[in-house]
Amino acid sequence: MEVLSHQGRELGAPLRALWKVFVGLAVLSGVINVLLLTGSLYMLEVYDRVLPSKSLSTLAALSGLALILFLFFGLLDCIRMRVLSRIGGVFEATVAPRVYDALIYAALRNGENPDLLRDLDQIKNFASGAGPIALFDLPWVPFYVLICYLFHPWIGLFVLFGAAFLVSLTLIAELFTKARVASVSELALRRANIAEDGRRNASVAKALGMIPAIRASWEVANTNYLRVTQRAADTAAGFGAISKVSRMIIQSATLGIGGFLVIQGEATAGVIIASSIISARALSPLDTIIANWKNFLLAQQSWRRLSAFLTLIPVQRQRTLHPRPTQRLTVEGVSVAPPGSATIVADSVSFELLAGRGLAILGPNASGKSSLAKAIVGVWPTLRGKIRLDGVALDDWNAEDLAREIGYLPQNAELLAGTIGQNISRFDPNADAATIIAAANLADVHQLILQLPQAYETKVGEGGSILSAGQKQRVALARALYGDPFLLVLDEPDANLDSGGIDALNHSIMNFRNRGRVVIVIAHSIEAVAKLDTAVLMIKGTMQAVGRPAEILRKMKSPRMSAGYRDISASWAVPVRVVANTKGSSAP
Repeated sequence: MEVLSHQGRELGAPLRALWKVFVGLAVLSGVINVLLLTGSLYMLEVYDRVLPSKSLSTLAALSGLALILFLFFGLLDCIRMRVLSRIGGVFEATVAPRVYDALIYAALRNGENPDLLRDLDQIKNFASGAGPIALFDLPWVPFYVLICYLFHPWIGLFVLFGAAFLVSLTLIAELFTKARVASVSELALRRANIAEDGRRNASVAKALGMIPAIRASWEVANTNYLRVTQRAADTAAGFGAISKVSRMIIQSATLGIGGFLVIQGEATAGVIIASSIISARALSPLDTIIANWKNFLLAQQSWRRLSAFLTLIPVQRQRTLHPRPTQRLTVEGVSVAPPGSATIVADSVSFELLAGRGLAILGPNASGKSSLAKAIVGVWPTLRGKIRLDGVALDDWNAEDLAREIGYLPQNAELLAGTIGQNISRFDPNADAATIIAAANLADVHQLILQLPQAYETKVGEGGSILSAGQKQRVALARALYGDPFLLVLDEPDANLDSGGIDALNHSIMNFRNRGRVVIVIAHSIEAVAKLDTAVLMIKGTMQAVGRPAEILRKMKSPRMSAGYRDISASWAVPVRVVANTKGSSAP
């Protein structure tokens, strides 16, 4: 994806804030590069001053001064390395939370799973390595070439030719390696995604004998990754070898030119050694850049991907604070499509639920029920229409405030690695025991938790692996009820429950309604909606009928319904107002 210049502004903000540090590094690099002349000038003085005069005092003074300058150089170089390392750390610490949020919102928006954290690490590792040091040293190449020129024009021109040759080599390396490095990143992400899918679905893969097929798919991706990686490595190694040999040839040739000039009487013996050392130093940044060119390209591509991605996922702005809802949930002509898709799965849905009321959303599979639920709780955006709590659209709520007013139990009740208490409290660092236990009591799961080995401190494992499906369902229900939300949305809450669990579920729903809250239940069985007196029927994304749950379920099982789910009439005689796009029925 081509990135416009403005797309990197957000990612570059932490670095722009450190501009004074970069100025300091540039000054520090200047001092270091001047100190790097110590060795060559020391050799020049030894050959041209000490040896002809045979002065031991001069040799001692020069040696002492050189030692001090070398130690000072080592100290400054260490400081420069440590500062660059900390710049990389500051960059990652500043950007990482934003990148993580973008990953979460991307998964909600279109199901993307880009390896952005790997991109962030790639940028940080490059920033802390030898590449940036070479870039700081690069402006000093003309300075070294000038010194060589002052020794003798032939030496200066030859070193300038060598520098131009290495620059050309760098540009050629860019052409040969850029596409291959990009392919490496794409194949690495594909390989990682296949491996993660296999790990996440290990139980099903083992039970159904799918492991060989998944492994075969991973091996194909791995083979492609290794092939392209090897080609990129071979290309980089080839250019690195050419660069190293070229620098050695140029350095040795400089010695030869110096020897020729000494024979001709146009230079001294010290010039031979000094010009050789300085020419090597002049070409060193270019050699380092070529050696690190692959890492530079990887960091550049990571920067572009991150910049483009963060541009597509804008920062969630702070919105006006609103009082807690206490009156109604309103759904106004809402149409929903899966993120990243233009296919509408719930179309023109409208209803209103007053405090203390509950609604069952019924219908066959693929009728848009779960998609509508995700829109109601703010997980998916709406294509059209508004969803409001006490008249305030979900879009106008702060995300954290809205989350406190919503309890959501999805079809797949996954838990996060941590304790039972942490999962119920939604990992709230300020949660207190009383609030956690209150949510567990509302879900009628407190006694079940006390029977676990460490009660609320029991670690559930990754995905809640140590709990049964029914236990996870009930703990997830307590999590949905945590903090006394106003709206509770349960999607197939009875999927993994036995009769005792279903009784506890219905008891929780009734208690929730009696406290003046709103509950929506998506189900296929009468047991899960026994404590609700209102139901809507959804077929092919539209609301087709309203009535009582038992009546809607009975009509769903009738031959007429089985033939095509058309034109259902249902009675509507409950005090909850539902404004629906119905066919064959209407709400009062």
